[in-house]
Amino acid sequence: MNWEQLLSLKRFGDTQKRPRIAQDETRLGFEVDFDRIIFSEAFRSLQDKTQVIPLSETDFVHTRLTHSLEVSVVGRTLGRRVGKVLLDRHPNLVDLGYTFNDFGAIVAAASVMHDIGNPPFGHSGEKAIGEYFKTGNGTKFKDQLSPKEYQDLVDFEGNANGFKILTENREGISGGLRLSYATLGAFLKYPKESLPKKPTSHIVDKKFGFFQSEKEAFLDVVQELEMSQKSSENISFFRHPLAYLVEAADDICYTIIDFEDGINLGLIEEEFALEYLIKLVKDTIDIKKYHSLQHKKDRVSYLRALAIGVLINEAVAIFLANEAKILSGEFERSLLDKCQFEAQINDIIKISVSKIYQSKEVVEKEVAGYRIIADMLDVFITALNNDYNGTASNYDSLILKMLPEEYKSNIATEYQRIMSICSYISGMSDGFAIRIHKKLTGNSI
Repeated sequence: MNWEQLLSLKRFGDTQKRPRIAQDETRLGFEVDFDRIIFSEAFRSLQDKTQVIPLSETDFVHTRLTHSLEVSVVGRTLGRRVGKVLLDRHPNLVDLGYTFNDFGAIVAAASVMHDIGNPPFGHSGEKAIGEYFKTGNGTKFKDQLSPKEYQDLVDFEGNANGFKILTENREGISGGLRLSYATLGAFLKYPKESLPKKPTSHIVDKKFGFFQSEKEAFLDVVQELEMSQKSSENISFFRHPLAYLVEAADDICYTIIDFEDGINLGLIEEEFALEYLIKLVKDTIDIKKYHSLQHKKDRVSYLRALAIGVLINEAVAIFLANEAKILSGEFERSLLDKCQFEAQINDIIKISVSKIYQSKEVVEKEVAGYRIIADMLDVFITALNNDYNGTASNYDSLILKMLPEEYKSNIATEYQRIMSICSYISGMSDGFAIRIHKKLTGNSI
């Protein structure tokens, strides 16, 4: 892979390339990507989607929206710092008009939308959709779909749904959000289809990045960017290099900030902050300053800021040391998996899992989320299929009046109809999903 092609300013839906040197310097091409995402409906819904604690009754805890914004800030820093060195290594990029801010803008834009396809109720929302098709009433569709289409559903993936949102054509709208190919490439952490499942231990095979419904859009993106194909037997490619920085930004934020949330909510004792975070920041901490802080939130915030700074330095150093391997597809792990603080990071994640992600408050609300999502899938898919087959009941007709018009189009096949409903439900905020479920079950009028 080569940087000149990987930094393509061409927008999804364009018919010709856009040279970097001809861009308006007051609003650079890649910065437009960030702006379009921020103003999108899908991004707004993240303000009421779970990050750590579903439906938290405190105003402190992070949502998907605040998490995404923080990831974009870290991502921008990573991109700029890497970009500065890469421009020295590849002076031809300077001649073409690229700046280190371009790298920062790409990573920031891909980072701010990294969770844009996630369903309500956190990662349990993805699992709830998958379980409906794997073990619930959705198993009846297995024989009606191709193996890859069915795998899209039983392993429903927020990353693939995000790519769908970003590229899907709507009536009168071509090219989705019309983002640059460079940003779309950096967004694709897992540039492969759902089957075969985890064929190797390479990081790109951990999950999948597009549904069968977006196969042509995916191929268009990777071909424009000239991303290297990983396998000739199926649709699988090596990552756009900047996807490693997007992943690192997310890893840094959820590792450190989820831990901070747990401490401030009282789920994790403050002593753990000192014991675990101090191992990350022992070379940068000002002990006198730390002990001068009177409030727990201030002390934890100080440690969090230092820890993020340390991990940013690590990610930048590892990326630059392995640029050649990353470009050739030989770099098989995430950046933080290769850092000197891997053991400390794993310790923090282990505590977060036991104290936060598996806490009673989280588990009880995830159980409710499973039921809510399964019920909605059942009702809406049944109504849409019955309407298409001419067997809709009066109840089905009423249900379809609740479904927005855009989710009733492009439904010629069983797969398209099911994916349309999955997209509708995935786009819901936690609160809206609860309200719709109450209406469907007669608990609210």
